Amino acid sequence: MEDQAGELYHRLMVDMLQAIWGEGFLSPGGPEEMARLIGAVDLRGRAVLDVGCGAGGFDIALVREHGAGFVTAIDVEDTVVGSARALIAREGLEARIGVVKVAPGPLPFLPGSFDVVFSKDSIVHIADKHALMAEVFRVLKPGGWFIASDWLISHDHAPSPEMAAYIAAEGLEFGMASADRYRDAMRSAGFIEVSTDSRNAWYREVAKLELERLRGPLGVATARVVGQALVDQNILIWSRMIPVLESGEHCPTHLRARRPPTTTL
Repeated sequence: MEDQAGELYHRLMVDMLQAIWGEGFLSPGGPEEMARLIGAVDLRGRAVLDVGCGAGGFDIALVREHGAGFVTAIDVEDTVVGSARALIAREGLEARIGVVKVAPGPLPFLPGSFDVVFSKDSIVHIADKHALMAEVFRVLKPGGWFIASDWLISHDHAPSPEMAAYIAAEGLEFGMASADRYRDAMRSAGFIEVSTDSRNAWYREVAKLELERLRGPLGVATARVVGQALVDQNILIWSRMIPVLESGEHCPTHLRARRPPTTTL
């Protein structure tokens, strides 16, 4: 599969992130962090929409570890969609997971299509959180759950110079929001049981270990695949990310909310 021009998550970037976080995963924590995110919500036999599926690892875990009935996995770029399809096919799970490339914007599904809308560290790329939450609410069945993890900022003002330097190093289209803005967006859409759970304390320690690995044997091995320049770029990203994790301005966060079981007219 060749890189697609203009993609944020091109082939080499996907390979780089999987080297750090494991095959199929483009964000940290793997199945263990996903289990913490899902908590006591029962996914057995449920129809799940995964917004921003990346390379497919979390979709496989949704089915194998949590018993999801069928996962509709969506993303906006050809490379990650192709990566997810290949991994899911290799694991023999095409009957349980469908991967769809979509255009940015409203979700292309009928109202009440899903029991759960899930996302793992992808909706940072969607700037309008109120529009996003309205769409998530629309496609959920009454009583359905929104369960997500995302990269948050601790406020909704201009980022500090340190945060701006980190975002610039990432080179990605981040539409970061605070927990307050997410809570307002969820409640404005009509959600109940809204909660946010900062994972800053966990990830700031994990990120230090990841940087150590990138500076060591992992970086050497990965450079043979993706090139030294990309490894060096990610060392720079992590070096700029850790200070804003330590300051608390950058705060990975679990988000959860429920559509009311019945609709009040």
